[in-house]
Amino acid sequence: MVGRTINRMVVRDARLRWPIPDALPAWAQDQVIVRVERRSKYLFLVLERGTVLVHLGMSGSLRILLDDLTPTKHDHVDLELDNGTRLRYHDPRRFGLWLYTETDVHSHRLIENLGPEPLTDAFDFDYLYPRTRKRKTKIKTLLMDAKLVVGVGNIYANEALFLSGITPHKLAGRLTKAECRSLVSNVKSLLAMAINQGGTTLKDFVGADGKPGYFAQSLNVYGRAGLPCRRCATLIKEVRTNNRSTCYCHQCQS
Repeated sequence: MVGRTINRMVVRDARLRWPIPDALPAWAQDQVIVRVERRSKYLFLVLERGTVLVHLGMSGSLRILLDDLTPTKHDHVDLELDNGTRLRYHDPRRFGLWLYTETDVHSHRLIENLGPEPLTDAFDFDYLYPRTRKRKTKIKTLLMDAKLVVGVGNIYANEALFLSGITPHKLAGRLTKAECRSLVSNVKSLLAMAINQGGTTLKDFVGADGKPGYFAQSLNVYGRAGLPCRRCATLIKEVRTNNRSTCYCHQCQS
């Protein structure tokens, strides 16, 4: 898409998590896409005079179409480009968003308070340890807080804590230095492995190449409640934490 001009933006249904601004199609028209970036789960289409923010929500997807395929019920947005291709946004649940800003996108209200990317040097022991001190929040809850670090969702929080031998119920302020070092290391290695395997597919997700993610086959605790731990054969337990599934081994994560 980089270097292409937006000929037209077609909005078929603006009723997303935040309604698509009425002014966005006219504002984006005739602008060149300078670059495409990502921050957390937000995609940035950086144009000549501002940035379009896109979020896929829980069920959204983007596809590059080489011809004018008839849109289906949940194809809510098209970006028609000057080379005849189009970017089509599909979102059955409409939990995603399309917004724009004419100022620095990193100062946008949805972006400015996000924590560091987990696979960068900004997320390390020296960052994490001070931010856990005196915190009475459970470590699993804190690890999933995008203000602390982005990209560690429920599945990977469960798995990283298992690999680090930390019970998800432990208060963040009680983590030792060794536990914080281990947690940082395991978050990074876990996410890197998951990316290499295309992510963790639980339902009908497929990547841009049409293939599912295969990391679910490597999960140690998530989705394995009642099954024996791969390390010690103790049955995996499952409880609800903030209305999310928390799976752990009582023996390995004592």
